[in-house]
Amino acid sequence: MKIAIFSDCYLDLTGGIVSSINAQKAELERLGHTVYVFSSGFPRPNKAFKKLASENIFQVPSCKICFRGLTPVSRRPKIIERWLLKNHPEIKNFDIYYVHYESGCSIAGLRLAKKFKIPSIQVMHGREDMGETHIIPFGFRTFVATMLNWFHSWYLPHPIKVKRDHYLVDNLAKAKMWTLMVNHANYADLVLTPSEHFRQKLKHYGVKKAIKVFPNGFPDAKFPEKQAVKTLKPGEELRIIWHSRVSAEKRMMPFLNALKNVEGKYCLDVYGGGGDFFRARRFAKRHHMKVKFHGNVKFNQLEKAINSSHLDVLVSYNFDTFGMTLIEAEAYNVPVFFCDPDMKEIVPPGSYILSISEHPDDMVKALNDLFAHPEKIQTMSEIMSKHRHEILISNRIKILLDIFNELRN
Repeated sequence: MKIAIFSDCYLDLTGGIVSSINAQKAELERLGHTVYVFSSGFPRPNKAFKKLASENIFQVPSCKICFRGLTPVSRRPKIIERWLLKNHPEIKNFDIYYVHYESGCSIAGLRLAKKFKIPSIQVMHGREDMGETHIIPFGFRTFVATMLNWFHSWYLPHPIKVKRDHYLVDNLAKAKMWTLMVNHANYADLVLTPSEHFRQKLKHYGVKKAIKVFPNGFPDAKFPEKQAVKTLKPGEELRIIWHSRVSAEKRMMPFLNALKNVEGKYCLDVYGGGGDFFRARRFAKRHHMKVKFHGNVKFNQLEKAINSSHLDVLVSYNFDTFGMTLIEAEAYNVPVFFCDPDMKEIVPPGSYILSISEHPDDMVKALNDLFAHPEKIQTMSEIMSKHRHEILISNRIKILLDIFNELRN
């Protein structure tokens, strides 16, 4: 099978979407399928383009000056379409267009799928309404959301208009972003989402196309076959790891506010970068907290850090639709701590600590209870150990291939 992946979040980035695409591409190729990835990216030398091309990864025309934060921005969809037809005429003969994200490169993929009558799948990864809320400064959010919505509607129709409500869309900016997300999804032949809770939210706001759940998987090549169960002795220092973005939507600052008030001994290692990185580092230093910030590192360094930890944290709230860090922790039998009850879907029951709310005071209570009952670490880790092979991408890819074949027939 020949599969073309289109994504505005891939080259020059880290995170859940990138990890998801990498794991799926590697497994599909191992099974004998041809997979091309088209993505926006930062400027790079010709030698780097050739290296990417040897892996069937191709950078589409991208802006050289205008970047969305630290994310590369593709040029207009019509420019990308012309470039693709000129440089990759073979895409007319692909079996599936597999689209991730909702910006210029992804729009081009959906439009070309319609043009060539190739089955298209849109993967809805994230809550763009919440991302926009946390990234764009207050006072500019409605303007930015309106402009993004307007740009999107130039290329894909917007017959559905999402309005404000008392559920998830409590302001106009969020309504604009949900309008963009819903209409983007409806342009594809089929929609995938990594979790059931996000599938329900998409249906609620107007996605009419069939939505199937395909959870993200852990790459087989990086999966540790033999893994010890974690234990924590009374009075032993609790080793905590954070390996998500250090940003407002991931809620690093509320977690640090909680951590500085816990009663037990701990150390926190923070891997990753983001908009709150320097603010968080200053906060930890000012409060004399035992926190070390490592920044972005290679995965082999990160996996050693995860493996040496007692507890993995993901404290976002009403934002993450899956949480790749949770299954990365599961691969190493590391129990997880989170605040969002939606995340219970991602890891096995009994393998996590759930704060009763997202507020720092409730996080403190949950962590203090763990300090009082350190034997919980072993219990949770044992549960992780029993289920960890379920997360392998080789086990999950069968679902994706069935979806591809069903759509082609």
